[in-house]
Amino acid sequence: MDYLDALEGQSLFILREVAANFRRPLMLYSVGKDSSVLMHLLQKAFAPAKPPIELLHVDTTWKFREMIEFRDQRATETGLTVHVRTNQDGVAQGITPVTHDATTYTDVMKTQALKQALAEFQVDAAIGGARRDEEKSRAKERVFSFRNDAQSWNPREQRPELWDVFNTRIAPGESMRVFPLSNWTELDVWEYIARENIPVTDLYFAKERPVVQRQGTWIMVDDERLQLHDGEKVEMRKVRFRTLGCYPLTGAMESDATSVEEIISEMRASRFSERQGRLIDGDAAASMERKKKDGYF
Repeated sequence: MDYLDALEGQSLFILREVAANFRRPLMLYSVGKDSSVLMHLLQKAFAPAKPPIELLHVDTTWKFREMIEFRDQRATETGLTVHVRTNQDGVAQGITPVTHDATTYTDVMKTQALKQALAEFQVDAAIGGARRDEEKSRAKERVFSFRNDAQSWNPREQRPELWDVFNTRIAPGESMRVFPLSNWTELDVWEYIARENIPVTDLYFAKERPVVQRQGTWIMVDDERLQLHDGEKVEMRKVRFRTLGCYPLTGAMESDATSVEEIISEMRASRFSERQGRLIDGDAAASMERKKKDGYF
C-alpha cells in the first residue's frame, strides 16, 4: 500500500468515527492547504452521499481577499455548507492586527470568535487540520482531543489512544477537537494535493506581489488598511506563502515555485518550519500551548 493510501485510510476512518459518535460535528475550514485536503477527504469519506458534516469558517475580516474569494468559490463548486462567523463584539471595539498586539487580536478575533460559533451551533466535535509537525504543542495532542465545558485544553486530561481505539465519550457541555491529519506532514499534504489534484488558493504559488519588509519577513499589502511604518517602502517581489492567516501577520517567502510539483521540490530542500512566517507565534506570552488552553484550536 502506498503511504499516502495509508494516511488517507486513517483519516477517512477518523471522519467516519466522528459522524458515528457525535450529535453535532462541524469541520473548521481555514481555506488553507490542510483545510483543502480535509474538505476533499470529507467528500471522499461519505461519497456518493453529501457529507453529514458542515463547515465553519471564522472570519476575522483581515484574511487575504483571495482567501475569501476561494472560500466562496469552493463552497459553490462542492455544494458543501460553509457557515461564516465573526466576533462582532471585537469588530465594534475596533480590534485589528494593526491597532492591537497579536496576543489581544488573536484572543478576541480568533479564539473568542471560535468559542462563540461552537457554542451557537452546540458543536460537540470540531474537526481541524492541525498536524503534529506543524508546531511543538501540536505534538501533545491526541487525535480526539478532549475539551472541558469551558472549551479549554489540558494535556493531563487527554485520553490514551491505543490501536486506533478512540474514547469519544463526553458529558453535557464537553466536546472534542478532532485532528484527522495528525500523522501527516506538510510534505505529505502537498504530495496528496498533487496526487488528488486538489484545488488550493493561488497564494501558495509564487508571483509578483506588493510587500513590505517587517519583523524580518515580507508582509503583503493586500489593501489600503495596512499602515506603513516609518521607513517602510512597498516593493514588488516574487513571493509565495507556506501558511495562511490574517495578512498583516502572515509572512511571505521569496520563491520561484509556481506549481505544486515545484513547491514539493522546494520543500524537500527546506529545513525551516512553515510557521516561521506567522508573526502571532513570535510572542512568547501568546505561545500556541497557552492559546490552546484558552480555547484556540
